[in-house]
Amino acid sequence: MPTSRRGGSRRPQRQQPPATPQIDVHDPDGIRLQKVLAQAGLGSRRACEELIAAARVEVDGQIVTELGVRVDPTKAVVRVDGMRVQLDPTKITLAVNKPIGMVSTMSDPDGRPTLTDLVADRSERLFHVGRLDADSEGLLLLTNDGELGNRLAHPRYEIAKTYRVQIEGPEFYPRVGKQLTDGVELEDGVARMDSVRVVDAVPGRTMLEVVLHSGRNRVVRRMLEEVGYPVTRLVRTRIGPIALGDLKSGRTRVLGRTELGTLMRAVDL
Repeated sequence: MPTSRRGGSRRPQRQQPPATPQIDVHDPDGIRLQKVLAQAGLGSRRACEELIAAARVEVDGQIVTELGVRVDPTKAVVRVDGMRVQLDPTKITLAVNKPIGMVSTMSDPDGRPTLTDLVADRSERLFHVGRLDADSEGLLLLTNDGELGNRLAHPRYEIAKTYRVQIEGPEFYPRVGKQLTDGVELEDGVARMDSVRVVDAVPGRTMLEVVLHSGRNRVVRRMLEEVGYPVTRLVRTRIGPIALGDLKSGRTRVLGRTELGTLMRAVDL
């Protein structure tokens, strides 16, 4: 074994891992990155330059710190602090508080109220992500972003949905909640809730908060009816990171940049 000048044994040198290859994300025909970020609502151009200089901006998986980099906003995937930024100003996603009695479609041959009635003043061609039955109310998403909509609808990316549910029946014991999270046999297979929590209770009536990933038709109502608790009111309050908040029934709002970024991250965009 080799020895040092002092006669001791030398420790073997630790081999450094190979450096990550650098990717050239500069597009000479593109737009300066700081301008693209500013147009996407990240702040003034000067503020966006500071984001870049602080190594907080990533283009196509590569941290960019040079201010001269140009990108094609229609092709580049840009993240700030790890969160995806929507660069296409024509893409929009709305949160909608669907009222009772409205069907979760953009048109209806029977002439019933539809989601189109809530966005009649918008020029974008929007489509809905997911459904709520006519007797239910609460949060739905409308978008014209096909990639985001497809991922939100795909079983691989099913994200948790939260509901406030009013039920009738006897006292709601913890064992019933465990039955719902363990799984309830329905006509189309076993369905499970992620969590069940009692929010309020009076004799004969209980308010629950339930969370589940399943997107099956009327699954919350069917599960609770199966264990002996018919639903009298159902409100969806959250879809993944997007909360209904104080949005009034029949109203819409455009998702903010942070909300949209967290939603895109939830489906690996």
